[in-house]
Amino acid sequence: MDYIIKLAFVLLIFVYSWFFQIQNQEWDTLRGMLKDAGNVAVHDAAQEMDEAARAQGRLIIDPVQAYATFEDSLRHNLGLGNDLSPKVGSRFREKVKIVKFEIVDESKEVSFPLLYEDRKYGITKYIQGPSVIAVIETKHPVLIARTKMQEAITVPAVQEYKYNK
Repeated sequence: MDYIIKLAFVLLIFVYSWFFQIQNQEWDTLRGMLKDAGNVAVHDAAQEMDEAARAQGRLIIDPVQAYATFEDSLRHNLGLGNDLSPKVGSRFREKVKIVKFEIVDESKEVSFPLLYEDRKYGITKYIQGPSVIAVIETKHPVLIARTKMQEAITVPAVQEYKYNK
């Protein structure tokens, strides 16, 4: 009887460790997907230039069009619906949120290079020219319920234009 109790305990520890490893692997996969999609989306958003300003030699990103392009790119690259909720067959189980979307360009009367800092999301970067900065997040995948709630997966992305000197 003592042997069976020990064996059951070892089996329980093994199964718990296995689920914990699967949960961590899923976190890693989702974070990688968010990072890749975020990078592509800020790149796409940065392409939305104000053509009238560009004709005058100023690089100004159209904020409305850039945000729409950013959101559209996320939807297509992550398999999300119009409200950024996962479609059937998507790897995601929870809605993806855009928690920050900021454009730093010549319309804000800044001079480049500029030290950009956002302590809330841990972004510190010298940006060399007009930039799109975004942060997206989704809930941490949960396979094992624990007393401590896991923090959301939060991923920043920055796309900048570098001036030729």
